[in-house]
Amino acid sequence: MKTISQCYSAALHGINAYEVTIETRLDRSTPKYFIVGLAEKAVKESFSRMLSAIKSCGYRMPGCKITQNLAPADIPKEGTGFDLSLALGVLAGSELVDAERLQDFICIGELALDGSLRPSKGILPIAIGMKKFRQQHLIVPEANAREAAMPGYCTVWGAKTLRDAMEIINGCSNIKPEVVDIKSFFGANENHRVDFSEVKGQAHVKRALEVAAAGGHNIVLIGPPGSGKSMLAKRFPTILPDLTLEEAMETTAVYSVYEDISETSLITRRPFRSPHHTVSDSALVGGGRIPRPGEVSLAHNGVLFLDEFPEFKKNVLEVLRQPLEDGQVTISRALTSLTYPAAFMLIAAMNPCPCGYASDPNHDCSCSIGQIHNYLSRISGPLLDRIDLHVDVPPVSYEEISDREDSESSKSIRERVSKARNIQTSRFQHFKRVHCNAQMAARDIKRFCDINDECRDLLKVAILRLGLSARAYTRILKVARTIADLDASENINPTHISEAIHYRNLDRDQGLY
Repeated sequence: MKTISQCYSAALHGINAYEVTIETRLDRSTPKYFIVGLAEKAVKESFSRMLSAIKSCGYRMPGCKITQNLAPADIPKEGTGFDLSLALGVLAGSELVDAERLQDFICIGELALDGSLRPSKGILPIAIGMKKFRQQHLIVPEANAREAAMPGYCTVWGAKTLRDAMEIINGCSNIKPEVVDIKSFFGANENHRVDFSEVKGQAHVKRALEVAAAGGHNIVLIGPPGSGKSMLAKRFPTILPDLTLEEAMETTAVYSVYEDISETSLITRRPFRSPHHTVSDSALVGGGRIPRPGEVSLAHNGVLFLDEFPEFKKNVLEVLRQPLEDGQVTISRALTSLTYPAAFMLIAAMNPCPCGYASDPNHDCSCSIGQIHNYLSRISGPLLDRIDLHVDVPPVSYEEISDREDSESSKSIRERVSKARNIQTSRFQHFKRVHCNAQMAARDIKRFCDINDECRDLLKVAILRLGLSARAYTRILKVARTIADLDASENINPTHISEAIHYRNLDRDQGLY
């Protein structure tokens, strides 16, 4: 019997994987079990699962004192994914597993009492993290094998049972490594069930949404009930380009941490999240005793739609400021601080007043000036300042509703959006974490949004008349750059600046500041 054995597993800090070394010491003493290294309750309970699983596979648990240490010992360990490595460490100490070959494997999986392996969350980000680990082999539950093989950074083995994992390590298994053709995930999506051609009228709103989609900009739609705000927002994903491979991996990694995705494929469509206005701040940005991603992270590289914008609690809306500005959200707890990605497009929809008819020429508004002010003041100026496009959505006329001809389809709009995004992909190919115009930093704006004197004069007049902030100034330049990309124009022209300014005009007209 070997006194000490060593094996490896992995855990997550946010969506970033780090290696966990599991040291096992077997001493000829009174049978006892100790586990150290800041193991949470679920990890400590692994001994009972490990004991039953080893017996179910036809082996005996060593009758001695067993001490296992999870290093680094200063980081809390939680979850059931360490079961497999803990069991293999004991079996290696009993010389039932080749301890030398075990050094080349990262092993993850929850043990059932009968020795089978249950799927685990967070396998994809661990598989992505394998590129920085010394080990070249990854053993996961069979249900997670396809997910783990997608990045292609290591040899992935899918095991049904603890015995399978032992045979793989000992080199006497008939199981073949899992291989996935990542290209097969792209282009296999079913058609969208909705289309922009179903929306009557609202040509200028469709144009604004096209600009938002082309540059990844945030947008707020303001109009009376029944004007089509929600209808337009729900069709917005149909004009967005598919995720790139890098974006698809990032997005799927977030969902892998949030839920079990072992039975699903790589996410290649941009997410569309639409939480109800009763959502809590922790559900929106993430949190909990064991922090999990919130709606803003689940919308990463996609769309977060907030209908009835002013109905959300003010403290809930205010927590959006950091992710809107930084593209990520940081959740701090007493023992740890986690960062999740949150680079999403925000679409907000709202009425101009509590009754909804302040801007509707066909209905009388029953709200007082004070009621309207209180309603609109639920959205702070700093938050609204972070939204690039402010668009009025008027009621649709009878002539537009009764028109039998279909409007422009999502497919044709999407083609223009894709061309503009391709221009941006080429522009930012050497920039880390910048994929579209909306993600440009100040130095990027200075480089790519250079304007002539006529454009500067136009902007000067707009700033003086509308009282725009410095942030609004930079966002106008970003939107103008996107409009120029849609026109396939290398330079930003006065017409592009004028249209971008138009999308900030509602700040004063609607009394939102």
